[in-house]
This record gives sequence, C-alpha cells and structure tokens, in this order.
Amino acid sequence: MEFEIRLSGAVEVRAAGRRGDLRSTKTRLTLAALAWDAGRTVSVDTLIHRVWDDHPPGKAREALHAHVSRIRASLRIAGGDAPPITSRTNSYVLQVDPDRVDLRCYQSCVHQARALKESDDQEAALRLLDRADGLWRGEPLAGIAGSWAEHLRTAVGETSLAAAMTRTEILLGEGRFADAVPVLLPLAEEHPVDEALAERLAIALYGCDRTAEATRLLQRTRQRVVRDIGLDAGRGLHRVHQGILSGTPAAALLRRTGADERKPARPAHRVPDNLPRDVPWVGRREELRRLTSALCEGQGSPGVVVTVEAIDGLGGVGKTALAVHLGHRLRDRFPDGRIFLHLGGTHPDRTVTTPARALTELLRLIGLDAKELPHDTDELVALWRATARDRRMLVILDDAAGSEQVRPLLPGASPAAVIVTSRRRLPGLPGVRPVSLDVLPREDAVALFARRLGVRPGTDEADIAEIVRMCGHLPLAIEIAASRLLARPSWGTADLLRQLRTGGAHLAQLHDGERALVPVFDLSYRALSAEQQLVFRRIGLHVGTEFTPHAVAALTGLSVPVAGRVLEELLAHHLVSEKSPYRFTIHDLLRDYARSLMEAGDVESEDDCRRAVRALVDHYVTTADRADRLAYPFRLRIADFTEPPVVSCPELADAQAAEHWLIAEGANLLDILDWLAHHGTERQLAIAVHVLAGFLDMEGHVLAAEPLLRRAVAHWEAAGDSAARARALLDLGAVYTHSSRYAEAMSAANEALEVARALGEWELQSECVHQLSIPLWQTGQYAEAQALQKKSLHFLLRTDNKRKIARSRNLLGITHLHLAENREALQCFTSALADFTEIGDGRGRYSTLNNIAKLCQRTGDLKAAEDAYREAIGVAEGMGNKRDRAALQMNLASVLDALGETEEALALYDRVLRMMRAVGDRRGEALTLNGTGRAHRAAGRAEQALPLHIAALAVIRRIQAAGEEADVLYDLALAERDTGRTAQAVAHLTESLETSRRLGARVEEERAARALAELCSALNESAR
Repeated sequence: MEFEIRLSGAVEVRAAGRRGDLRSTKTRLTLAALAWDAGRTVSVDTLIHRVWDDHPPGKAREALHAHVSRIRASLRIAGGDAPPITSRTNSYVLQVDPDRVDLRCYQSCVHQARALKESDDQEAALRLLDRADGLWRGEPLAGIAGSWAEHLRTAVGETSLAAAMTRTEILLGEGRFADAVPVLLPLAEEHPVDEALAERLAIALYGCDRTAEATRLLQRTRQRVVRDIGLDAGRGLHRVHQGILSGTPAAALLRRTGADERKPARPAHRVPDNLPRDVPWVGRREELRRLTSALCEGQGSPGVVVTVEAIDGLGGVGKTALAVHLGHRLRDRFPDGRIFLHLGGTHPDRTVTTPARALTELLRLIGLDAKELPHDTDELVALWRATARDRRMLVILDDAAGSEQVRPLLPGASPAAVIVTSRRRLPGLPGVRPVSLDVLPREDAVALFARRLGVRPGTDEADIAEIVRMCGHLPLAIEIAASRLLARPSWGTADLLRQLRTGGAHLAQLHDGERALVPVFDLSYRALSAEQQLVFRRIGLHVGTEFTPHAVAALTGLSVPVAGRVLEELLAHHLVSEKSPYRFTIHDLLRDYARSLMEAGDVESEDDCRRAVRALVDHYVTTADRADRLAYPFRLRIADFTEPPVVSCPELADAQAAEHWLIAEGANLLDILDWLAHHGTERQLAIAVHVLAGFLDMEGHVLAAEPLLRRAVAHWEAAGDSAARARALLDLGAVYTHSSRYAEAMSAANEALEVARALGEWELQSECVHQLSIPLWQTGQYAEAQALQKKSLHFLLRTDNKRKIARSRNLLGITHLHLAENREALQCFTSALADFTEIGDGRGRYSTLNNIAKLCQRTGDLKAAEDAYREAIGVAEGMGNKRDRAALQMNLASVLDALGETEEALALYDRVLRMMRAVGDRRGEALTLNGTGRAHRAAGRAEQALPLHIAALAVIRRIQAAGEEADVLYDLALAERDTGRTAQAVAHLTESLETSRRLGARVEEERAARALAELCSALNESAR
C-alpha cells in the first residue's frame, strides 16, 4: 500500500488516497518532529522542546504520550504497512523509511542530484531534481508556529536554494539561459540580498537578451545590500555588471575573474602637456597597479633618484597606450609637466632619433629656447639634468631602439619619473624595473572589442569571442577588427568573422584602411639578423604550441647551442615568449606572419619547408621512442623501425628524465600525431602512435589515443604484418582497460592472443595473457585471471626476464588477495617487490607496495598499511602517471579514514576526485566517491554519504566493474541503514552478498552476510 508522511505544506499522513486524522496542531507538530528523524531515536526532551519550545506544559511527558497515541491511531490507515513508533527509555523512534517522509526524500534527491552533477551525469541529476520538485507542496509545516518549525523551514529552504542553483548550473552550463530564468526569479525575490543568486539570475537574463532587466537587478541588489547589511556589495556583482555593459558573452561571465579594476581618479586640474589622447580603458589591472605604485614612490621627497619604468612587449600589444593612460591617470601626481617623446625605434619612415636630437626636443618642451641650446651631446645631458633636478614631471620615452639611446635621456637625482616603451627588453638601463606586456586575457579582449564597437545591431556574443580569438587577444588587432566593422555599417559581426576566415589567412584581413598588422610585424622582422630571421621563419612551421632549442635545431639544421642563443635573442625582441625555462611559444598572429614569409617562397622553397617539418616530426618521434623505452620498459614493442639519424634529440639519462620529457612535450606529441593523421602515411602514423601508446595511456589521453590506435590496427592488418597488428591490439586494449571499457579490452586482448598463438611467439602470448588478466580482475573474474597468470608465470620462470616475472607475480598476488588467499598473496607480493627493487623498476615497486598495503588493510594492520602506502607514494612522486599517483593517494585516504583521521582523508579524497575526472578514469572516480561517502558516514554524516554512494554505484554499473560493485553496494547499504532506510539497506546488502558469491570473493561475501544477519536480527527485535 502506498504510504507517505507529508511535511511539505500541511502535515499529513496518507495511504491509498486516504488521509489520517491528526486533529490538533500539536499532534501534527509531534509527528513532524518524529518524521524528520525517521528511523532515528529522538529523546523525549528533544521532542518536548520541538513541540513547546521553552514553555512546556506542567505534564509535558504525559501530553507528549497522548500525541504519540493519536499519531499511532492515524498511522493505522496504512494497515499492515503502518510503521510502528517504538517507545524506549526516555525516547521514541518512528520506524519508517525516511524516503516515505516527503521532505527527507526531497533533501536526499537534491543531495544525490548535486553528487551526480559533479560526476557529469547531468541527465540523471535533472531527473532527481524533477522528482524533488514533485515532492514540493508548499511551505513546510504550514500553519505551525514555533522555533523548531522555523528552523526546519530554514534548513529546507537552504536545500531548495541548493536545488535551484544545481538546476541552473546545469542549464547555464548548457547555454539554456531562458530555461534558467523562471527557476531563479522567485528565489531572487525571496532572497533579495543573496549576491550569488543575483549574479546567476543577471547572467541568465542577459543571456536571453533581457539586458535592461539584468542591469536593474544588479543595481537593485547592490542598493539592498548596502541598505540592509551596511556593507558594499561584493566584487562579483560589479564584475557581472561591467561585463554586461562591455558586451562580454554570457558564458564568459559564468567564470569568476580576479579583483576588479579600481577606476582611476580624474585629474584635479589641467596642466600643460603634450600627451596623446587617452582612450576608454579596459584591463591591464595588475600592470596598472604595479606601475602606479612604482611611479608614486617617494612623492614629496626631494633629491630622490629618478624613477625609471620600462614597458616592453610585442608590436601592437599596447605599450604606448598603457604609458599614455598612466600619464593621464597620474596627472595630478606630476604638477611640473607630462612629456611624450617618440624615439622612432621602429618607425618605418625615419631613422632612429639620436640622443642629441631627443635631448634638444625635451629641453624645448619644458620651455627652453631651442636657439640657445648647446650642440654638444654631453652639454645637452648636463643641461637636461640640471633643468630636471627640481621638477616633478613624467617623461614618456616611446618606442626606444635600445639602452644606448635611452641612457643619456634619463634625469639624474630628480623627483621626475620616466616611462620607456620598447619592443625590446632594455636590461642595460640603470635602476630599470621592466614590465613585459602579454596579450589581453580573453574577457578583457572581448570587453575591448565591445567597448570600441559600442551599441550596434547585428552583434553576436559568440561571434565576438571568436573574432578576438582570431585576433590572438592582441589589442592592436582587436582595435583594427572593430574599426573595420565600424567602417561597414551594413556588416554584422558574422560578416566580419566570415571575412577573417576567408582562406584561413586572417592576418591579411586585419586592416582598416589606415592600419594593418603586417607592416607592424615587418618592422620587427627587418630588424633581425639573417640567422634570427631563419629561426623566426622556421618556428612558423612548428606544428605544436611550444618549442625548445632542440626542436628549433631540428627545424633549422643549426646546432642546439646556436638555436638556444638565437631564441634568447628573439625573446629580447618579443618575437617569442618563454613560458618556462627553455620552453618557448610564439603568438598566433606572429606564427601566421612567419608562415606567410615561408609561403611567399621568396627566401625558401616548398621543398625546404617540407624537409624542415619532416625533420621536426622525426625529432619528436625518435626522441619519444627513446623516452618510451626508458619510461615504460614493460611494453612489448614493434620491431625497430629505420629513420634518419636525429642529432637534435636531448639526452635522457634515466626513466624519470624520460617521463618528464614525455609530460613536458605532451601537447606537442599530440599535435605531431594529429599532423601525421592528416599529412603522414598510415605507416608513419601507426609507428608514431605505437611509440606513444604508453604515454597516451598512462597520462589519460584515452580520447585522443583510441581512434588512432584503431587506425594502426587496420593498417597493420592491411599490410599483412600480424606481429605488429597484435602489438597494436595490445596498445588498444590497454587504453580500453584504463577507460573502464572492459568488454572491449578483453576482446582486443583475445584477438591479439589468437594472432600470437598462430605466430608461435611465446613472449607475445605471455603479454597478451597479462593484458587479458587485468580487465578480468577488474570485472571480478578472479578465478579466470588467476588461472591465466599461473600459466603465464609457469612459462616466464623458464626465462631470465625478471621484470615480467615480477609483474606476473604482482598480478597473481592481486587475484589471491581478492580470493582471500592471504598467505599466497603475500608470497607473490614479496617476491615481486624484491625483483622490482633489484632491477630498479620504480613503477613496479610502487604498484607492489600498494598491493602489500591493501593486504595489510584487509588483515587489520592499518599502521603497516599506512606506512606502505606512504612509501609507495614517495616512490611514485618523482615519476609521471597522474592516474597511478591519484590511485595511491585514494588508497591512503581509505586507511586514514579507518584510523580516524577523517578530515585529512576527506581533503585527500577531494584532490583525488578532481584528478580522476581529469584523466577520465571512471573506475577511479567511482572508488573515490565511495571512499568519500565512507568517510562521511564514519564521521556520523550518513545523510551526506548517501548521495556519494549512489553516484559511485551509477558510475560502477555504467562501466560494469562487478568487482567493485559489491563494495559500493555494501557501503551504500550501511549508509541507508544509518539513515533509517531499512528496506533499501536489506535489498542492497542482499545484492552485495549475491555479487560477492558470484565472484568468489569470500571476504566480501562473509562481510555482507554478517551485516545482513545483524540488520535482520535488529528488525525482528524491534518488531517484537
């Protein structure tokens, strides 16, 4: 019979369409007080406080007993399903499934939805939120007053707010702004000073073109915050408001940024100067803060040493604009003048300004008669310094060619400040403090374009974001693109975007009739030596995003030391950037410019370009092969392939250095594979993806690896190379295993095993058996995996391959562990660890130490388990493989939880969960979620644990990891038991028992049987 206790709206008992008679308000409140803690013991004192606050009647216990009696009578409408209210010493317990209480079920659905959303199961999360909405019937405990009733309403209100925020996070993340608005509007009215809520609603309104409403909401919220709380609104509201005003795309506003820019103060009074016109400013907050602070140092102190700030950066990055903006912003700080002098360092129409000419112009600008000035440079320097000694002025020396040009122009001891801008770094200036400008962050770039464009029909946020991306976030390019659009009134942003995309040469399209980027870059290029020009051009051919001196040596044929020196010279010219030591990048537009120089064919032929790229690919594939053999020595490889000798390969001393190289070059290696997939031969691609299969698998690049490995399998099959095909199948199977696609992994391993048997290659057969055993183990087929490993080990013991013998013993030990054969497991692990240690295999060591720790954990020696896990983590620390490190930390967290270090365990689980999701390890994600839930339950937070276990079970069943399902079912059942969901607990313990029995996992079977018996005994006891 359908039975339900309703606390949402009026307090009611319902069964089969009938409503129980609760009569008085106090009886309804007593039912609510018991139902809110359904399945849990509630003391009489607590119930009295909930029902009468601090003013109970004289015979409160008797009155409470009377109310409980009426509740029992009303519950009888459920017939045989009526839940009992058990009276114990000074307490009562309503023995009902909490999910039969609408608000408890409501809260559980919301918490589960949040957990599923974090596990990226958005559809399931929305279904649970829909179910929660169906349970909502209005204000909880309607018509009932009292402090506890108000407390409950507040708690449920917070859950309701969390439900709405979860739903809107999903909707906003999917770009469904219009759907999010009706969810948020009523909540914003209920919570008028909730700034996070107002931010979301404003973004949703703005995202569906209700901009006026969004800005009014933000203004109204700020006013209410000031009026009701007495504090100014937070930066988030200001950020969203500014983003809306500047036309930032709604999707970009969902991501929080740093501190907001403080608006510059207006000049207190006018002063004569020759500063160029300032422009409406966007971005550069940190640079402005730093330069403003530096330029205002020592204000009012006579005789100080002149302040010199150098702004350097790529042409078009906004150096002059920043200097001029600072001059206007700090106008009142320099009452004696603001001077702007262009030094012509890269001017196309005139030679570089000499120091003597620059000094003459400076002295003329501060009021000296040009006819009376000396002609000797030293005399001009002395006069300039004497004149500037007592003047608090700002001098901007724009577009300097180098330090030698600037040094004579610096005042001596003076309160003056100097800003120098240059495309080159100027290390030779005394006391200089350089500020190197990079391109604008994405949001600032979008805001710059929107501000330059103003209000204009035919604009689309997504188009604007793509336009500024194609401009490389370079301020000059953005200005030119906006100006070009302004010059064509009939164009919308889609038309400009289409024009920029024409033929892929969007650099050539960045012109507005008066300005263009190509001449700006020409100036920098012509200033280079022939050797520097060669390196710059060839960098444009690099297929990746970062490059080292070794890669540049491969592209150019130069030696590695010479390539490194030239890169440092290009760095000084701001034609490349150094993101980390010896790792360089080039701006996208500069890359396009460099490629255009190659494509023009004036300096180098098409064959030159082809040979350079081929040499680069050979460099990466050959070095990767060397690194792979050091880092992943257990892999069974295709026979050595013949390639031209590569002289630019870096030295890799050991496995750790090899792993570091693979990780550092990861993005380039993926780009090389992509280039080969589109431009190389199928054989070249098949070899490269085989070389990189270990790296791709270990570092979690499974999405990139799978389609390429499929192509490799198809190529070797078409080429009739069965041995290579079998190895490619093993590569593919390993990727399937680590992405939790176990059926496909077993299929690939079985197919490879058939080939190996046909070829009669015993070593290959052994590897196929090993790879097949892993998904068998992870799907709970322990006996099958054990039988295979025993056969494999029997063969391997006749060889001298200690690494493979140790690896086989380690996996065999795992099967013994799961089958509760602890003595045999320890023997396997001990032998494997000794062999791995002897041959210096770090990965094998930490893997075996991890398994020894699991054995200690199972046998109750938690301290030994902790020590083993920490030792394993120490071994893995200096190595790559993020997934393995995360798994070790997850296992350590489980021991810390068992030792009572719950908060440390939870912090560790939180870090691990992010990592597991980042590398796409669904099994690891599920185990981490389950462990987190277990830690919460150990801390007495079973309600918080429940949604985590449910999310873990959903993931485990999705990937069909039967071996883990028994554990998750067991932990879920305990959380359900602790929250009073007895029927569900019995069902899930029964499932755990049956699953363990089917797998032959005796320890798990006995554990589930024991818990089930205890729970059934407790139920029988309470029934009596």
